Amino acid sequence: MSLHKILKILAGLLGIAGIVALISLIATGDDTIKADALAGDTAIIDPIAYIAYIVMLLVIGLVVIFVLKNLFTNTATLKNTLIGLGAFVLLALICYFAFANGVETPLSDGEMLSENGSKLIGAGLYMFYFLVLIAGGAMLFSGVKKMINR
Repeated sequence: MSLHKILKILAGLLGIAGIVALISLIATGDDTIKADALAGDTAIIDPIAYIAYIVMLLVIGLVVIFVLKNLFTNTATLKNTLIGLGAFVLLALICYFAFANGVETPLSDGEMLSENGSKLIGAGLYMFYFLVLIAGGAMLFSGVKKMINR
């Protein structure tokens, strides 16, 4: 049996399970669901949540499998991916060590944000700013290059 047939059967079974869970949820009624939620009983919602978790895990698993399969069968793609990943890690290290400052900060719930936590947040913000600038520059460069080549 091919992978396509197995996935179609699995999708059909998950679809039927989702329909059955939805019908039971609708048949239960809003008032009962609200009362159960206030009492801490989530038995009526649990089947739909489990179906969603299964679908999410299947999708993530299949994406990872096919991406890794494509990545390792094509060496040029693997090389470009590793270069991009290395540039991302280098930018993260530059943001953390060169730009971010760490200051111990009191939080609103009475806890303290450590100096390292503050430095990580700062590095994340700097990295976001740099990535926005890089993306904007790349779009601008490709647009200008396209206009020149016409």
